[in-house]
Amino acid sequence: MSEQLTLSAEARERAGKGASRALRNQGRVPAVVYGGNQEPLSVHLEEKALAKILNTGHFMNSVVMIDVGGKPTRTLPKDVQFHPVTDRPLHVDFLRISEHATVTVAVPIRFVGEENSRGLKRGGVLNAVRHELELVCDAAEMPDEIVIDLAGLDIGDSLHISHVTLPKGTSSAITDRDFTIATVVAPSGMKSEAAEAGGEELTSGEVPLVGDDQGDAE
Repeated sequence: MSEQLTLSAEARERAGKGASRALRNQGRVPAVVYGGNQEPLSVHLEEKALAKILNTGHFMNSVVMIDVGGKPTRTLPKDVQFHPVTDRPLHVDFLRISEHATVTVAVPIRFVGEENSRGLKRGGVLNAVRHELELVCDAAEMPDEIVIDLAGLDIGDSLHISHVTLPKGTSSAITDRDFTIATVVAPSGMKSEAAEAGGEELTSGEVPLVGDDQGDAE
């Protein structure tokens, strides 16, 4: 289960690009807390504290308590804007949620069991179509990650969402198709050998041209 995080924040009195730029120059990051049938709350966070929990890799699927003046608000991060060059966080959106709200989150995938995959042991390559799953779950029971076992997969096999056992009370947000998560594909060398073998078989089983038959008959 994903851990609960806490960030101290201060109310933002001024809005606008100039005010936001001034906050960033002071090592602060503008943010907004919205939803929950309440007015949006503009705040700013310490950049170092935010960067620390961003680096955990679980920020977007964790409950974050935004503490403003000793009054914590339960939230779920919805969006983080980063500087295109420096990757510094520029702005964060938080959604107010209740303790057991049903939420949709993107949860990272971790593949295991490579040593038990016949295809990978034969030199095949894992093609990860998805690196995270969009899941619907209880806000208090959000998983940190989804572990998927590759045991038994051979070259040419595909792994779909129907093959994955999700945590109790959790379901896929995509319900209209059995989408592919990963496949095991042949390495390029193996593909080339197969193509050459196919070409040789075609040559050895070549059907004589009609003109050649007529020439022999004469």
